Amino acid sequence: MNLNFASDNTGPVHPKIMAAMVEANAGAAMPYGNDPWMPQVTERIRTIFDWPEAEVLLVATGTGANALALAGLVQPWDSILCHRIAHIEEDECGAPEFFTGGAKLVLIDGAQGRIGADALTAQISRTGGSVHNVQKGALSLTNVTEAGTLYSLDQLAELTTMARDAGFATHLDGARFANACAALDCSAADMVRGFDMVSFGGTKNGCMGVEAIVMRDPALHWEMQLRRKRGAQLWSKHRFLSSQMLAYLEDDLWLDTARAANAAGQRLAKGLADIGAVLEWEPGANLLFARLPRAAHERARAAAKYYVIEEAETPLCRFVCDYTKTDAEVDGLLDVMAG
Repeated sequence: MNLNFASDNTGPVHPKIMAAMVEANAGAAMPYGNDPWMPQVTERIRTIFDWPEAEVLLVATGTGANALALAGLVQPWDSILCHRIAHIEEDECGAPEFFTGGAKLVLIDGAQGRIGADALTAQISRTGGSVHNVQKGALSLTNVTEAGTLYSLDQLAELTTMARDAGFATHLDGARFANACAALDCSAADMVRGFDMVSFGGTKNGCMGVEAIVMRDPALHWEMQLRRKRGAQLWSKHRFLSSQMLAYLEDDLWLDTARAANAAGQRLAKGLADIGAVLEWEPGANLLFARLPRAAHERARAAAKYYVIEEAETPLCRFVCDYTKTDAEVDGLLDVMAG
C-alpha cells in the first residue's frame, strides 16, 4: 500500500481532467489564451464568484499566481500584510518581493495560523503616514491556512472590511480554496466577498498544474496580462491550462475532490488523536500537523511518507490528504503507527 501523505501535490490528475486535456489535444487551437475553452472558464468563474465583470488569467504555478496577483495590487514601496507562516513568506523564495519590485512583507502573528482583528488593527496603525515608512498596500489571507485551520466567513469579512476601510487592497491565497469552501459548506461567492484579487487553486485538488488569477476589477486586466507575460507565465499552448480548468469547474468537480480530501484528512486527524498524537492546531480540512509519540513515528517513517517539521522527543509532523486517499490508506497509516 502506498502510504504517501507528504502533500496533496503528490496526488494524480483526476481522470476527467486528464480526459479533457486529451480531447483538447486533437487538432489545432489558437495559442496564448485565445483557445475556445478560455472564454468558458472566465464565464464559469464569474458565475461561481458572482463577480460578473471579473477577468481571469491562468498560470501554471501557485507561486506565479500569488506573486503576480500581489504585483497587480501594490507598488514597490507598499506593504503586504500577511501571517508570519503564510506561504508567501515561508515558501515562495522571495517571489512576491521580486515580482512586486520590492514591496515589503509585514508579518503578523496569530494563533492557529490566523490573523486576529486586534493584531491587524495594530499593524494598520503603524503603516504609512510618513515618507520613511512602507505605505499601505495589501492584506493577503490564506484559506485553508498554512496551519491547516480555517477562517470563518465572519472572520474573513471582519478582516477584509478593516483592511479595505483603511485603504488596503485584499488578496486571497486560495491554493486550497476548494477545501475551504467544502469545509465551511459555503459558496465560492461567499468566500471571495471581501477580496479584490484571488488565487484560485487547482493543482493541489486534482489538476495537472493550473491556477487562476481572478481580479474583481476588469480595469486591471491589461496590466495583469503584461505582468503574466513578463513573469514567464503565459503559456503558448494555453489550451492545456484552460481545458484543465474547465473540466475542474464542470459539475462542481472542484468541490467533489475537495470533499473527498477533507474527509480523509478528518479521518486521519481523529485516528491520530486516538493513538496518542497531539494535534498542533485544529485541522479544518485536509492538512494537519501532529506531534507523534516517538515509537509511532519510528514505526511510520520506514513505511510512509510525510514531512517532519521539527525533530523532537515528540516530533512535529505534517500530513496532507489528496482527493484519492481511501479509508484503507488512512487506516493503514494508523495501523503502522499503532504497531
